[in-house]
Amino acid sequence: MEYEYFMTIGQDSHRFEDEIFDPATNSIKLGGYDVPHDRKYSANSDGDVILHSVTNAISGCTGINILGGLADKLCLEDGIKDSSVFLKEALKDLGQTKITHLSITIECLRPKLKAHIPGIRQRLSELLDLDPSKIGITATTGEGLTGFGRGEGIQVFSCMSFKRPVS
Repeated sequence: MEYEYFMTIGQDSHRFEDEIFDPATNSIKLGGYDVPHDRKYSANSDGDVILHSVTNAISGCTGINILGGLADKLCLEDGIKDSSVFLKEALKDLGQTKITHLSITIECLRPKLKAHIPGIRQRLSELLDLDPSKIGITATTGEGLTGFGRGEGIQVFSCMSFKRPVS
């Protein structure tokens, strides 16, 4: 069978709220994985910037915008805050198209992510049905040049590769 190969980019970002919490009892979602943190996202949903970025990358493939569309209905009208539900909706639109690789870059000052990257990779592997070796994750502070690098929030870029049968 002959395939066409292509890639897309997704992005998302969220600001942190000002209130400080105990990281022993508070966490934020990153890639469907709980990361202890002393802040919460300022977001209508669980604010999972990785899953939102990945969902946007899938929308770049399918041309169907889930965030800002169906996700708003699910979140604001139906009370569904779990970003993995939005991702699953986007995955339904892929049809015969298969994800072959995912590369993620996270920009933030905090939380520190090095110890959490294996868990995030594993959870993304489960959600995307993609071997963990096909998922690359890097994190940077961006030298503090943006609000994300100064600790005001988190920004994520996702680059996804796909293949689909040529008809």
